[in-house]
Amino acid sequence: MMERTLGRSGLRVSPLGLGCMGMSEFYDPGARDDAESIRVIHRYLDSGGNFLDTADMYGVGRNEELVGRAIRDRRDQVVLATKFGNVRSPDGAFLGVRGDAEYVRACCDASLKRLGVDVIDLYYQHRVDPRTPIEETVGAMAELVHAGKVRFLGLSEAAPATIRRAAAIHPIAALQTEYSLWSREAEESVLPTVRGLGIGFVAYSPLGRGFLTGQYRSIEDLPADDYRRHAPRFQGENFRKNLDLVSEIGRIAAGKGCSAGQLALAWVLAQGEDIVPIPGTKRAKYLDENLGAAGVQLTADERKEIDSVLPMGAASGDRYHAQAMQAIDR
Repeated sequence: MMERTLGRSGLRVSPLGLGCMGMSEFYDPGARDDAESIRVIHRYLDSGGNFLDTADMYGVGRNEELVGRAIRDRRDQVVLATKFGNVRSPDGAFLGVRGDAEYVRACCDASLKRLGVDVIDLYYQHRVDPRTPIEETVGAMAELVHAGKVRFLGLSEAAPATIRRAAAIHPIAALQTEYSLWSREAEESVLPTVRGLGIGFVAYSPLGRGFLTGQYRSIEDLPADDYRRHAPRFQGENFRKNLDLVSEIGRIAAGKGCSAGQLALAWVLAQGEDIVPIPGTKRAKYLDENLGAAGVQLTADERKEIDSVLPMGAASGDRYHAQAMQAIDR
């Protein structure tokens, strides 16, 4: 796969990354299969991908351990990204957000140990701590770079003003936020901000947590313990309205000779060479389908038609439940 550079950082990654979160938690957790997940990671790397995304909170550390096992003999093939900031107890309870210097240092050391590596390629603050100045957080992250524990720094779901303050302390390689056909809020101010600062943009949930693939026709298609059952866009009337939008995407995709998911990923890829989507999966067949999106080229007329079907704000319901939305755009 042709690589993309994250902003002006010089960090080059595959145009499609691999989000590893669902391998350990949240999406159909009852189907967790570490051996199969490792096979998926290896298949992704063997296909020419190199950009793996994890976080210390995914599976309360288990996901980092899983990724660490998968890359143990392939470290030189991987651009490894992980995150800190969302605090969880050993039993998985969410305890808030931290970005103080002491916590930053402790989290990095813990992640290095779980991953079994000497250096993290891209280290994100997962959510901004409103009680800690971003200057303190990024200052501590910069110390990790100087210590050789981290190569590049990133932020996630940060507001434009916060991004600018952070970039004044140390170069920021990437800003990660949700971005897809049904989550286009970043186009208003976040994307212009990072582009002006020479920061790359990493799009998580580019398939709308799977909804944009068209595989979910009813809430009952989701396992009983799946996190998405509690997500606003998957509930009640929102589900029905969003399903109508996805049906239109499926219609356009059928005419294009690709799947709805491939069309959704191709659209994200077409928004700029500085954008890198990181679709997640724990199944090889979906990985292969996602990678196929790199070969789907959209014409100007096709992009115009897609935009007419799913303009900014078309999706029904918020991205997260009310409490989680409070941690967005800080």
